[in-house]
Amino acid sequence: MSKPELAKLGYVALVTPDIEKSLWFFKEVIGLEETEEVDGVHYLRAWGDFGHHSLSIEKGESGYVKHVGWRTKNPKDVLAFKTALEHEGVKVQHVEAGTTRGIGEAIRFQLPSGHSFELYYDVDKPEVAEHRRSVLKNQTYKSWAKGVSPRRFDHVNIHASENIKETYNFLLEQLGFKMREYLVDDDGNTIAGWMSVTPLVHDVAFIAKPSLPTKARLHHLSYWSDDTQDILRAADILKENGIQFIGPGKHGVSQAIYLYVMDPGSGARVELFTGGYLIFEPDWEPIEWTMEERSLSNTYWGDSVQDKELNNITIEAK
Repeated sequence: MSKPELAKLGYVALVTPDIEKSLWFFKEVIGLEETEEVDGVHYLRAWGDFGHHSLSIEKGESGYVKHVGWRTKNPKDVLAFKTALEHEGVKVQHVEAGTTRGIGEAIRFQLPSGHSFELYYDVDKPEVAEHRRSVLKNQTYKSWAKGVSPRRFDHVNIHASENIKETYNFLLEQLGFKMREYLVDDDGNTIAGWMSVTPLVHDVAFIAKPSLPTKARLHHLSYWSDDTQDILRAADILKENGIQFIGPGKHGVSQAIYLYVMDPGSGARVELFTGGYLIFEPDWEPIEWTMEERSLSNTYWGDSVQDKELNNITIEAK
């Protein structure tokens, strides 16, 4: 019997102590569309996202991420993942359909690092009100309606301070990610990996950080725009709104153009992202980077995120 598979990154469940600031930032500045609000949870997506949401935001005492959601390739994969994970001794929580608005029956569990993931297949794809709908039948909302207006949700970058090797193995062997590029330390240990279940260079990046306030952290969530000019336009929009940012620059790993900005409500970092390359080769060999090459792999040119690091926030298991 074939192994269950993940299809794509789905959404991030974000908690913020200042819901007004976070909604202003994500809706008006970044330009995400609000699908709906139910029981104090706001569900947002980019104009090119087809699912119910790619980001949920709710109010809490502090800023953190409850979990990261992933869609499976078919409905049977949800139960198949549950069976396979429990066979490996992983504690798996069953989540009833509708617990998260727009998401069907799901499972939740922790990676060895402590990050909480959710897997599901069934999703709602709500109709868009006429005044917001694109005339293009293959697009959800009108593009460029407001703010930065990225096209779609792209990836997440997570950090951890323990169980690094175990987490890489878990992502690769239990969840089926493929290693695309990676960084090794002077002893040959993988300390940063860019992995995907799609042709993207990474749907998730997992980075080892020996010293963190809590063991499992979100470094950033990322939204993708069509081209470099969109990122330059985003810089103007952020500047006009008095928001500090890092970039623009270009990564060596992924070859993508980036800009980093912090949600003033939750403290969550958002990467605005474009370019890069896609992987279609079935025999792709992961690209290795060494510590001597680290600065080049992180910043090919431009404003360096390493030189201007901002605090990242907790991903807690709920």
